[in-house]
Formats: sequence, structure tokens, C-alpha cells
Amino acid sequence: MCEEKVLMDAKQIEEAINTIGNGIIKEFGDISDVALVGIQTRGVEIAKRIKKHLETNSGNEIKMGTLDITFYRDDLATRGMLPAIKETAITFNITKKIIILVDDVLFTGRTIKAALETLMSFGRPQIIRLAVLVDRGNRELPIQPDYCGLKIQTKIGDKVKVRLKETDGINDTVVYCTE
Repeated sequence: MCEEKVLMDAKQIEEAINTIGNGIIKEFGDISDVALVGIQTRGVEIAKRIKKHLETNSGNEIKMGTLDITFYRDDLATRGMLPAIKETAITFNITKKIIILVDDVLFTGRTIKAALETLMSFGRPQIIRLAVLVDRGNRELPIQPDYCGLKIQTKIGDKVKVRLKETDGINDTVVYCTE
């Protein structure tokens, strides 16, 4: 059992999402070709919040999809049991779109690699950018976020947990747990 330290509370998570949204608007200006794709599970909820921010601040309707990367994982055979399959739903043409791939925590980069492989089976976007709530370091692949709410350095065995009211039924928090 480890002792949890709160890294972000609900207000800080909201501010981070607003910062990410503002960064997207600043980079692209006209965001009419921007679409969000959230990685199951918490990446989807974070993408929904970014979507709301973008729509409120731009007046544009933003398309959004969800991505389950389970079958693209490179560790599927070594996990022991088959994980629960969640929905992949991209109901719009991603070709020539600016796709913002959204996840909760960036760690080794392997989830993002799997997400990119999954996403590319739907078409060829003009640009793909990565938005994460927390970048915890320890990359195994050369993948970096374009938009990030919080960057910290952790050890391999540490845990960073994002808890959201929609998925976990408790107040929004990001906690850090060291072994």
C-alpha cells in the first residue's frame, strides 16, 4: 500500500484543460478542421471537456471520436487476461483533418503508439497532435505531448492515477503514489 499525494484537484484539472484548449486555438486559429479523438477510458472524458472549451471559445462545432487500442497493444499476449473491450467510434472522415489525440497520462509512449496505429486504419489525417493531462516521463518510445496539463518526473514503479467524476464517481483528482 502506498501513500497518495494529490497532484491536481478539480480546479487545477479544469485550468489544465482550458490551457490545452487555448493552446489548440492559438496554434491553429481557425479550428474548423480540428477533431478530437479520446483514448478509452479517461482520455475520452478529457476530450469531451476540451471539446466543450473549444466550442465555447471558437463558436465552431468540434467533431469527436473515441478509440479503444486494446487489439493494437504490443503487450496483449503478456497481460495474462484479456482486457475489457471498449467502444471505438469515429463517425467522421479523418482524412485531411487536424486530429488531437487525447489521453489522461503519458508514460512509456506505447499506448500512444497503439493509438496512432489504430487511428491510421481510419484514414490519413493532415496533422495529428497529442494532448495529455499528465506527462509522467519514463518514455520508451520517442513520443512527446504537444499539449500537456502537468509534467512531472516519476520512477518506473510509481503510479499516477487520474480520477474523474464521470468514470470513477468521485471528485476530479490526479494522485501520485510512490512505492
